[in-house]
Amino acid sequence: MPRTIKRQPDYTQFLKILRRKEKPSHLPFYEHLASPGFIARQTGRPFDRMNPNEDEYWRVYVDFWMSMGYDVIPMEIGLNCPLPTHDHKAGAVSAGSEEHVCITSMEEYEKYPWPVESNPIDFRHFETVAKMLPEGVKIVGGVGAGPYEWATYMLGVVGLSLLLFDNPELVRLVFERIGSLHISADRQLSTMDGICALRQGDDLGFKTATFLKPKDLHELVFPTYKKMVQAAHDHGLPFILHSCGNLGEVYDEIITDCKIDAKHSFEETIMPVEQFKAKYGDRCTPLGGLDVDFLCRESEEEIRRYAREKIEKCYNDGFYALGTGNSLTDYMPVENYLIALDEGIKVTGR
Repeated sequence: MPRTIKRQPDYTQFLKILRRKEKPSHLPFYEHLASPGFIARQTGRPFDRMNPNEDEYWRVYVDFWMSMGYDVIPMEIGLNCPLPTHDHKAGAVSAGSEEHVCITSMEEYEKYPWPVESNPIDFRHFETVAKMLPEGVKIVGGVGAGPYEWATYMLGVVGLSLLLFDNPELVRLVFERIGSLHISADRQLSTMDGICALRQGDDLGFKTATFLKPKDLHELVFPTYKKMVQAAHDHGLPFILHSCGNLGEVYDEIITDCKIDAKHSFEETIMPVEQFKAKYGDRCTPLGGLDVDFLCRESEEEIRRYAREKIEKCYNDGFYALGTGNSLTDYMPVENYLIALDEGIKVTGR
């Protein structure tokens, strides 16, 4: 099995599956993220030890996606919002949900060094990558971590839960401030020549439900989603949402009211990608859906069978992209992932 997949890239084929008006000439591939370790193993370069402020980091990044037959390069840069780390906190702090808490009161909200709205992220990295793109390739770009995730960084998962009762006004202000930065970033990204679609990762749920009640998401998160999507649509760009968890109670609002064009992240134990396709596929394109654990553990024969079944169920109308249900992890064998992509080309002929 070769470690590379050669295809002539054409980002317009990826856009066709998002717009669902014209069938693409080949089955596109899509991932939300690839871990530095996975990229290092695929490229043979020490990507996991490279500095994103250096051009070589981004050259390896572009080469990585091109080595696997992609038409688009997924890319995100986080907000210019400083977060404290474990070492900067006094006392014991969990290295998880409360690690970056920096706002617990109105006073801390007002003192926080918020970036100016016109400079929400470091756009220069997108400009660097745009100059490196081969012919036929463009970026699917967005902000690293979504409005909900940034709120949980700043307030903490526990802190947010308590503040929803103790100080809902503070919660509202934090979400509005974070949302304004995401919206500003997307409005600016939408005007960049190297970008063909916008994307946002924001993990809203777990196995059985969303972290916040649908009512809270409706009031705190989805107004920002609507404006982010509108920023993309105003410039003729589609919008992709990546979100893990059980979103069954909010899918209709995300798709119908927020008007996302595509959804990524699917878990077999929640809603397999083919079920989403059957229920929502006429309004929203599913992306990926191959179970990460399955790809890690199974034989080549089983991976090919599994990938073929997903393609046959989701690509029958031409509106689907092949990829994992979550992301390319440090522990996933590169060869197994390439087997799945190779099967996609074999099944569809291109």
